[in-house]
Amino acid sequence: MSIKISRGIQLSAFDVEMLTSGRLIAVPFKHYRKNGEIFWLYPSQQLPDNLSWEQYYQPEYLIKVERSLAKCQTYPLQIEVWGRCEEHWHVTPEQKHLLPQIASSTVWNLSALEYMFEQHQVLKLLFLRVYRLSSPCLVNVPPKPAPFFFPQSEDVMTIANTTDIPVVSEASFNRRKALLLAGEVHPHRDLELLELQVSEIDCDNSAAGQLQSDINVFLRGTRETVTREPDRDLDWIQQIAAVGNSSDGNEFEKLVRKGLILLGFSNDNTNPQISLDPEATGGAGGLDFYCASPYPVVGECKATKTTKVPDGTAAQLIKLGYKHLQESYDDCVKLIIAAGELTPDARQTAEGNKISVISPEILQRMVEMQAKYPGCIDLIKLKECFQSAYGLADEQVAQYLQQVRGEIELRSRLVELVKNYLENSKSDSAGVETLHGAYFSSNPPQSLTPEQLQEILIELSSPLTGYLGRKGDRFYFLRPLLMDA
Repeated sequence: MSIKISRGIQLSAFDVEMLTSGRLIAVPFKHYRKNGEIFWLYPSQQLPDNLSWEQYYQPEYLIKVERSLAKCQTYPLQIEVWGRCEEHWHVTPEQKHLLPQIASSTVWNLSALEYMFEQHQVLKLLFLRVYRLSSPCLVNVPPKPAPFFFPQSEDVMTIANTTDIPVVSEASFNRRKALLLAGEVHPHRDLELLELQVSEIDCDNSAAGQLQSDINVFLRGTRETVTREPDRDLDWIQQIAAVGNSSDGNEFEKLVRKGLILLGFSNDNTNPQISLDPEATGGAGGLDFYCASPYPVVGECKATKTTKVPDGTAAQLIKLGYKHLQESYDDCVKLIIAAGELTPDARQTAEGNKISVISPEILQRMVEMQAKYPGCIDLIKLKECFQSAYGLADEQVAQYLQQVRGEIELRSRLVELVKNYLENSKSDSAGVETLHGAYFSSNPPQSLTPEQLQEILIELSSPLTGYLGRKGDRFYFLRPLLMDA
């Protein structure tokens, strides 16, 4: 359903940028707005009470402030978001002691907040729930400096909609608002400053982009913030099966090594004859890969177009394994990664010598899952798959991957359950018994006892996962755990 917006409010361009990113949820605005009022957020060069940007903003933000102000000097200018007033908070003389905490949780200098307070004996902060427009408005005519913005006939104004996505989830917004009203400093202030520093790194640096995105979703928890462009550095994963079914053995060996490293295997040995380095080439007489940790794995790769996997592949692994590892070879997991069907002799040799064989397709599935859900592949359980199926082990590994996916789907469902329950009940957090009742009533895919549910909720609230937050024995939503279709 469309929403009619007749006017906007003019705010500092950098304040608008911070609202758009979710790093601010409130801004100084002295003209009273009533709860529920909606307006476009117009980025201007104006600052409250004619303060300079050096006076208004904290030093670590000044470079980005300058960039934001420069952007709003050229037209057409874009308006990307609209806001709804959630509260117009008046910090009264009795609450003046809260100003240092407000400054510590935002981007403004304490001296600027104190100056504005002294000018009016009150500081008015406008709490805004901000939503992204499906397409930006285009302002072609510069408006007059004023608190409000009224579009002209030359401007192109996008229609807001009830389906527009908020930049901060409702639960995250309410927690942040409660902290400000109580005069408590944002507990993740250091993380926000790290996010600011990471944002200055080259935009083509995929690792920096990944870190920035992870911080963003941890702090703000909206569904669209985790929607990412495919990581160009991981395109190689999609090539594992195709190259494995080609005649390019050297490239296949490199991809296999990269895949094993991403899964969590490692090897400190720099000898190219028993290496895991994707760029090292052992050449004739060298093992295709060797992993030392978390347990020793020795293996051969066989890229084939149409031919069957011959008995010689298994025989070569045995020969080279004993040659380079000697008595240590017997303790290794032996693995062949090869396309094509095993010949009867090859299958007999593999089974008789405790060698597991998997296809490039099953390796690609493992690596894809690990890339999407880091840490989901338990290498010890993977070892059990290999050792329970000498010869062709694809079926055992596929069953394990299906089990892993089921565990992720369950956790995704529980994260969504917490989110929906808190939004429907207007609560900040919920206990295990309450959530267990909600889970039991949600047509669950499997039965969980309260104790089992609590164990999973604690796992999801770990700092290393960060999908849920935890206060004692109560849990709250932080960010979604999304599943591919």
